[in-house]
Amino acid sequence: MTINRRSLITVLAAGSGLLAIPFAARAEGTLDEVKKRGTFRVGVTQAPPWFSKDPKTGEWSSGLGISMGKAMAETLGAKMETVEVSWGNSIAALQADKIDIMFTIDATVERKQAVDFPEAPLLYYSLAVLAKDDLDVKAWEDLNKPSVRIAVPQASSMDKFVSEHTPKADIQRFPDNAAAIAAFQSGRVDAVCLFHPPLLAARQKLGKGKLVVPTPAQSQASSTALRKGDTAFVAWVDKQLVAYYQSGQTEKWYEQALSEFGLDPKLAPPIMKEMLK
Repeated sequence: MTINRRSLITVLAAGSGLLAIPFAARAEGTLDEVKKRGTFRVGVTQAPPWFSKDPKTGEWSSGLGISMGKAMAETLGAKMETVEVSWGNSIAALQADKIDIMFTIDATVERKQAVDFPEAPLLYYSLAVLAKDDLDVKAWEDLNKPSVRIAVPQASSMDKFVSEHTPKADIQRFPDNAAAIAAFQSGRVDAVCLFHPPLLAARQKLGKGKLVVPTPAQSQASSTALRKGDTAFVAWVDKQLVAYYQSGQTEKWYEQALSEFGLDPKLAPPIMKEMLK
């Protein structure tokens, strides 16, 4: 594979510091390459409900990203090919032409230096709480009481938010997500506050607690990473994402993935911003 030396850039890989990563040269655009190759390469990593591998078969059989990847591949007249990556090396995999697309990647300033993102968001995820079943929580103000103990990762965006919006609560700070969730599991706190994806897995594992997006909802968009410089492919993906989202198909795939992961979709926050109002 020929490397264009002028296309060397320095990017901040998620959680791993500065890396110099070369872009792989490509004679044709992604759309033409996919049709010629007959496969649409989707980056995957074990992270239900976005991607999930069946341990019995080794197949990536469920998840929002799997359903969406299959739909895009079918539209292009190709088959979906899954390529296992990690969140940390998925950007490098795109640059090295190992994958064509990576779903559920947030469009940070650092990542925009290395890859492109469509204008349309893939989905929205929200700041949520996993609370005791008997704790009455509908709004953030319901948590703003001295008797309510809330766990958050220290110095995180969650810490900042609850400190500003629930200052009367007993806010307990922990080194990371896992420690905050462990505090809830042991009963040391009444609720743990995180963005809702990790709380989905925690609720499924613990088998207790209720997942709530308190009002007013605090949501942010997640996106889709694509190899840099292919404007035709970026425009095509953007069009697909808009169609899936506006038709409600994105939400349907998400709810299907939750069910396959063993969660009741009614107990989980939606990923359409409009449904959180």
